[in-house]
Amino acid sequence: MQTIQIKRAYQPESPEDGFRVYIDRLWPRGLSHETFHYDLWDKDIAPSTELREWFHQDPQSRWTEFEEKYKKELEANPAFQKLKEYLAHKPVITLLYSSHDEEHNNAVILENLLKN
Repeated sequence: MQTIQIKRAYQPESPEDGFRVYIDRLWPRGLSHETFHYDLWDKDIAPSTELREWFHQDPQSRWTEFEEKYKKELEANPAFQKLKEYLAHKPVITLLYSSHDEEHNNAVILENLLKN
């Protein structure tokens, strides 16, 4: 059985993370390439720049609509299918994100989609 979890990029790496996938388009502020460890950086599955900027204007009230729009972007994105196939044989996966909001971010949505 596969385990998929999410974690802020700013939290320390741990052996329980398994295969670490950074899923944001932009590099996490304040982290150096020497200190931030990931196995794959998949910019292509991040929300589009337009969607991300729209959502960040008012994340609390736009969450439900953002979730719907991001899911539609992923459904139409061949990179998402490639990622699912690539991760299929990884027993433990940690999706890394840089948002400060731990409940309203693209990793939450992606985690749910990958588990289904």
